[in-house]
Amino acid sequence: MTSSHPTPTIPWLAYGCLAASTSLVGSYVGLSKLLVAVFPVFLLAWLRFGIAAVLMAGWLRAPRGATPLAPRTRGLLFLESFIGNFLFSICLLFGLRQSSAVVAGVVMAGIPAAVALLSWLLLRERIAGRVLAGIALAVGGIGLVALQRHDGSATGGSPWGLALLLAAVFCEASYVVIGKKLTQDLTPRRISALINLWGLVLVTPLGLWQALQFDFGAVRPGLWGLLGFYAAAASMVTVWLWMRGLQQVAASRAGVFMVFLPLATALVGLVFLGERITPVQALAYALALAGVLLATWPDRRGAPQAMGGHAKVMG
Repeated sequence: MTSSHPTPTIPWLAYGCLAASTSLVGSYVGLSKLLVAVFPVFLLAWLRFGIAAVLMAGWLRAPRGATPLAPRTRGLLFLESFIGNFLFSICLLFGLRQSSAVVAGVVMAGIPAAVALLSWLLLRERIAGRVLAGIALAVGGIGLVALQRHDGSATGGSPWGLALLLAAVFCEASYVVIGKKLTQDLTPRRISALINLWGLVLVTPLGLWQALQFDFGAVRPGLWGLLGFYAAAASMVTVWLWMRGLQQVAASRAGVFMVFLPLATALVGLVFLGERITPVQALAYALALAGVLLATWPDRRGAPQAMGGHAKVMG
């Protein structure tokens, strides 16, 4: 029997952009541990935004015939940068100083559940029972990391570091929700450049303060190359890829692609940083990733579970 419903078009390019974006985020979350061991946090954030501002200077120009930015759009751009760039970077970098990349990866696995929760709180979207179960699994995975005995080894971390990483999770979830609204009015390139510029403005006073006390000559050449990758990946490439994907995919459905973030973070920690994963952390990963899939997997009709299915999708 042939179904009367047309087969939906799968936006493979958008999915590829979302997967590539979160994989890059996961990789620089792990590699940035090497940078925070050398650069003070605010100086590192300032250098990141500054390098990216130079690289994206040509992206600031508005398209020909574009209307001036509305006050609401300007406000959303500020919030996107302040919460999703500035606060996320600060919480992540300070959290990584007191945690391992493996632990950070487990905590970051809670981002899709946080997106679903914020969609319910801020957008009043209905959350199905399956999504609530997914959130519980993700929180359970994070809870295992929090309750694990920390002995100062490469696989552990402090409760304060875990709290900062959790704050980074909700900053990133806010970034997803606000970003979906921005893609309805602006191009991905211009969003990327404008929120990076706001980030540079916000962190400049603290960055300059730490720069005056820092010995730049002591930094090895290889770390400057890693800093360049971090700046381009964190502020330019990943933001553009994510906004490009969000043009065609609802924010709730995009959340499933956050699964690549903790996987990439853990892989970097295991391969490049000499970290190891404990059985408890492996179980935490399993719970967190199961929660991701449960919270964001489409229902039988193809509608996202995390939101009410009526988010505006462009493209």
